Amino acid sequence: MTTLITGASGFLGGRIAQLLSAQGEDIIVLARPTSALTHLANVPHRLVEGDLSDPASLQRAVTEATRIIHCAACSTDWAPWQTYYGANVTGTQNLVDAVLRSDKIERFVHISTTDVYGYPPAPCDESTLTRDAGLPYNQTKRLGELAVWKAHQDHGLPVTILRPATIYGPRGKDFTVEIATLLRQRLMATIDHGGAPGGFAYVDNVAEAILQASTHPATIGEAFNLADGTEANWATYLKLYAEALGTKPPWINLSLTAATALARILELPHRLLRLPGRPLLTRHAVLLLALNQEFPAVKAKETFGFSPKVSLEEGIARSAAWLSDKTNV
Repeated sequence: MTTLITGASGFLGGRIAQLLSAQGEDIIVLARPTSALTHLANVPHRLVEGDLSDPASLQRAVTEATRIIHCAACSTDWAPWQTYYGANVTGTQNLVDAVLRSDKIERFVHISTTDVYGYPPAPCDESTLTRDAGLPYNQTKRLGELAVWKAHQDHGLPVTILRPATIYGPRGKDFTVEIATLLRQRLMATIDHGGAPGGFAYVDNVAEAILQASTHPATIGEAFNLADGTEANWATYLKLYAEALGTKPPWINLSLTAATALARILELPHRLLRLPGRPLLTRHAVLLLALNQEFPAVKAKETFGFSPKVSLEEGIARSAAWLSDKTNV
């Protein structure tokens, strides 16, 4: 099987490429000429230069592929609307269009997110309809997923959709690098004392689940939540992570109401004045920190045997060790 991975220059896609290489699989990587691929230095692969906005490069990339693992996305909590839409909607549609012109594709694996449920007050299973919650990441990932479903329904494309919750681990930006930075700067805050379960999913657990699902016949036309099921809340995660980093746990705590109001204030100048960087706090981040993200992965366990191997403690230890090595380079 020859696998095209989009987003292999990034966190999850890069780890999938490494695991596939260890299994002796043929890999095609779609990446921009400017993308950093040092983490793939020991991963045999064929590079196709291009991106999701370039249909010609997508057509070249899918020509020899029999499996597509679509990880590429704008997944940050702060970016211009056109960046989200271009990557998560138009880019996904461009890839689907290219795939539909190929007669070799045995599986199209689309990496979605539990954010498509619209941040419900309690975690839900896959029978729940997705919902537009008015935030760009949720909106565009939902629209991208709908484009994939349409290709399945209208053209019989064999799709499998995975919806991970809070992915963390080495090379992770949001929940590894950025949180470590905030902890060290003593700027990390909890919301309602960090009592909400985080839905943590270690990157290797997620990557292995994706590979399992990508070949299992019972996963075609289905969506699956992915979370390790630790039930750990943010207070626990931040305490363990701070200890592993040799720093102190957060001292700032906000109520949900106060955090939401503060995020709106901090977002405003960035939105109106188009300031570079991101606000210190966003509404998206508030929802992830304040609401229960422990979306059940029962369907994945029963259908294709999803069984997370790396514990929260081990995952955090690996994250901190990677960060230490990265800092010392």
